[in-house]
Amino acid sequence: MSELNPYDKFLDGRALDTILAATPSEIGKLLVAIGPERENTAPAEGKWTASQIVAHLADTELVFAFRLRQTLAEDAPVIQPFDQDKWAKTYLGVQAKQALDVFTALRGWNLRLIQLALPDAGDRPVTHPERGTMTFLTLVETMAGHDLNHLEQLKKLAS
Repeated sequence: MSELNPYDKFLDGRALDTILAATPSEIGKLLVAIGPERENTAPAEGKWTASQIVAHLADTELVFAFRLRQTLAEDAPVIQPFDQDKWAKTYLGVQAKQALDVFTALRGWNLRLIQLALPDAGDRPVTHPERGTMTFLTLVETMAGHDLNHLEQLKKLAS
């Protein structure tokens, strides 16, 4: 596993834009399988519910939106890490559908930018204070791996 992309182990060989484009509809299908009666049920103490996972994906997409744009607009920027558990404290009561709508809108906007920027901007440097210097492409790879990680969690909740 790469220290720069802690989610690279989830990548499955598909094109990154294929993974990124498919995620919103995959989440939607899984939420249907989970059902509204179970979307706020945690699988175990301290584990996130389906609604919380989708809210986290929406928040993370917002973070990636800024990181991608900052990497394209600035020379070798340093990005701000965040504590996902502290952010998750705001997810109580968020409906999965609302979170999915936000995620879907942001993902469409980010995917447009990614498709315009790659491959030319792929090697633009960006530094994560905890992970080191990476590239625009590493950010995109991280997004895709992060998606696949959380889709696996949702699949387990759907079964």
